[in-house]
Amino acid sequence: MNRRHFLRTTAAAGGGFLFCQCSVGRALAAAAGLQAPARRQVVIGGQRVRTIDMHSHVYVQEAWPLVQGRPGVDPNLNNLAAGPMALDQGTLDKRLQEMDRQGIDIHVISIHPGQYFYGLDEDLSARVVRVQNEKIAEICAARPDRFVGLGSVSIQHAAIVAGQMDHAAGTLGLRGFIIGASVNGDDLIDAKFEPFWKKVEELGVVVFMHPGIFPQVGTRFAGAGALGNTIGFPLDTTFALSHMIFDGFLDRFPGVRIVSAHGGGFLPSYIGRSDNCHSLMDGCRQMARKPSEYLRGPQLFFDSLVYNPQNVRHLVDEAGASQIVVGTDFAFDIASYTPVDTILQTPGLSADEQIAILGGNAARLLDL
Repeated sequence: MNRRHFLRTTAAAGGGFLFCQCSVGRALAAAAGLQAPARRQVVIGGQRVRTIDMHSHVYVQEAWPLVQGRPGVDPNLNNLAAGPMALDQGTLDKRLQEMDRQGIDIHVISIHPGQYFYGLDEDLSARVVRVQNEKIAEICAARPDRFVGLGSVSIQHAAIVAGQMDHAAGTLGLRGFIIGASVNGDDLIDAKFEPFWKKVEELGVVVFMHPGIFPQVGTRFAGAGALGNTIGFPLDTTFALSHMIFDGFLDRFPGVRIVSAHGGGFLPSYIGRSDNCHSLMDGCRQMARKPSEYLRGPQLFFDSLVYNPQNVRHLVDEAGASQIVVGTDFAFDIASYTPVDTILQTPGLSADEQIAILGGNAARLLDL
C-alpha cells in the first residue's frame, strides 16, 4: 500500500505567520552547532492563533509483540517503527520540527488505522487497546503544550468497550476516540455498536472517524492509482455518513460529535443528490431533516484535508466554517504539507472563520 510510505521533506511555505525561536530551541541548536529552526506562529488580525491538527497519526510499537503473526495482521506493519509515526524521542523531535515549519501548535495524535486490529478476540483486543492508549497518554503528558491524544477502542466487543472508554477518558485523560468508518465490514449504525455510541454521549467526547480498507468492493480497487487509498478511503467515509444520515442514526444519538477524515469523503461534494432523493423518494425520508442540513451541524464535523483552497471553499459552503477543523494526515505520503496556508488562502473566509477552522473549532470539540 502506498500509505506505508512516509513523510518527505518539503520546502517551507509562504506568509501569514510570525516567525520566532524559543530559548530552549536556541540552546539545543547551539549545543549541537546548528542554527535553530524558526517556529511559525500564526497571527490573524493582530491575534496569535493556536493552530490544532486533528488528523495526525502515530505508531505504537509496544503493541506489536502482542499481535505479530496473528491472522489478518499485516506483517509489514512494524516497518512503521522506523518511520515518522514512531514515538521515540528522536522521531518526536523531528515531528515537532515539522509542526513548527507548518505552523501547527498541537497535534491531536491517534493510532495508524492499520492498528485498529478489529479482528482480535476480546481478551487480546483489550490488552492491545490498553497498551496503545497508555502510550499515547504518556506522550501527551510529557508535552501537553504540543500533543493531545485520542484513544482506540475495541468497538467490536460490546462487553468491554464502555470500560475501555472510561479508563481512556477518565484515567488517562484522552479527549476522544478514533474509529474506522466501518468495522470488519459492518456499518457503524449496526445495533452491535450502540454501547460505544451511548458511552460517547455519556462522556461527551469527540469521535474521529478515519476509514480503512473495506472488503465489499474487492478487485475494483486493483490496478494503477492506489485506488484502495485514493478513492477507497473517502468512499468508506461516504458510506458511513450516508447511513448515519438516511437511517436516522444521528437523530437517535443527538449527543454524538463526529469528525470525519478527508473532508467527509465524497458526500459534501455531491450532497445535492442526497437532498434530491429526500425530496423525491419515500425511502430517503427516514430522518428528521434533509441530508444537507446534517452537514451543517451540530453533530458532524470535517477535517480540511481536501488539498487546495478552492476545495476548502466548497466544503465551507456546504458545511459552514463552524464545522471544519484542520487535518493533515501526518505522516503519510499524501498528507497536506501546507495546512495553515491552505486555510489562509481559501477565498472569502473572514478572520473569525479562519481562526475557527485553524484551531477554535477543534479546541471546542476537545475542551481545550
